[in-house]
Amino acid sequence: MNRTSSRTRIGAAVLVGLAGTTAWAEGPCDIYSAANTPCVAAHSTTRALYASYSGNLYQVRRASDKTTKDVGLLATGGVANSATQDAFCTGTTCTISLIYDQTPNKNDLTKGPGGGFPVADLEANAITAKIKLNGRTVYGVYSTGAFEPSAGVGYRNNATKGMATGDQAESIYMVAGGKHYNQWCCFDYGNAETNTKDDGPATMEALYFGQSTQWGKGSGTGPWVMGDLEDGVFAGQSFAAPASNTSLNFDYVTGMLKGNSGNSWALKAGNAQSGVLTTMYSGPRPTGYSPMKKQGAIVLGIGGDNSHTAEGTFFEGCIVSGVASDATDAAVQANIVAAGYGSATTGIADRFATDLPQPSIRWNPSNSSSAVDFTLANASKVRLRVVDLNGREIARPLDGVLQAGAHQARWTTAGMHPGIYSVVMEVEGQGTWSRSFIQVR
Repeated sequence: MNRTSSRTRIGAAVLVGLAGTTAWAEGPCDIYSAANTPCVAAHSTTRALYASYSGNLYQVRRASDKTTKDVGLLATGGVANSATQDAFCTGTTCTISLIYDQTPNKNDLTKGPGGGFPVADLEANAITAKIKLNGRTVYGVYSTGAFEPSAGVGYRNNATKGMATGDQAESIYMVAGGKHYNQWCCFDYGNAETNTKDDGPATMEALYFGQSTQWGKGSGTGPWVMGDLEDGVFAGQSFAAPASNTSLNFDYVTGMLKGNSGNSWALKAGNAQSGVLTTMYSGPRPTGYSPMKKQGAIVLGIGGDNSHTAEGTFFEGCIVSGVASDATDAAVQANIVAAGYGSATTGIADRFATDLPQPSIRWNPSNSSSAVDFTLANASKVRLRVVDLNGREIARPLDGVLQAGAHQARWTTAGMHPGIYSVVMEVEGQGTWSRSFIQVR
């Protein structure tokens, strides 16, 4: 077949159009490779991360018969062929069962096993994170969180090839949905323990996005890009909030972590749709985190011990051998912007604001009792918990099937230690709502 092509320079990337398809003359991993900091893992459900990549991006599993289907590209080096998924999943639901590594290392990701959090993870709903990439429909990885004994969404590979171990240097980036997050740990992408356990400080190095203040935090109200280094999520050198690590208010976020050998590391972030990256922190590691003791597993959407209470949406990310230069970081960001995330659409919305009940808290602050009022559109199984800021369950006012309509769940706060607690509501088939707080005096 005779095909004509056109090339348009967009930032640091070349966009190539072939018979209605979209491809790039270079991808993030081409940029890293040219700078002698090659990708050792490259994951995306939206596009190729090498210009020469022609393989599959991910696999979906059909609920009706549990069969699977690979989803590839519209063209070599291009965007996902989402029509494959749409046709395969017609009349049923699908989950993302596997995310292929585009590097020769084949560090593919499947749902995480039980570990420190003993319940194994779930596969992500395949259609929830539907967006446009350069005008083409694609799907991201929409992660929902849950407290034990329920399971959250998460992916892992404990037997990788080429990953940094010990104090070896690495760089990590990901593109995440900027409006989908919560306050729990840990929506991570990066390097973790190979035994799915918490092996102590410095045994992991992963990029985190969210609003967690369980350890460290950035300035403002969040969300932030931070580093999960195990037994601590850090925005800088300590748990104190550095003024430089500012809150991010974008539909799509680029986050970067640069983990050098020796006592230094850095965080960068920016708008994945426009502009350049900002250095959120660059300097010494926290006390007790040098030298690093990286183990080389890969996690997505979960912590090193399989903690799966976080929420987030992942579109693409790479893990790189060595620390990339600032010029390389800038070129990768330009390539991401040129990819056209969210063109002709808005970003992934906070699902809690639309799909789930909108509880209101009564008697808050409280010194005797509190209650949650909410309305269900359909009969549903509902579990409601009250947890402290470390995620420990303090009370479970509700656990059962409720009919459609208005409801109230009430519990006593007498005897609870003064402080701030979170109300966590899980609605079967819809996800988890965990944004209301009560103050006990």
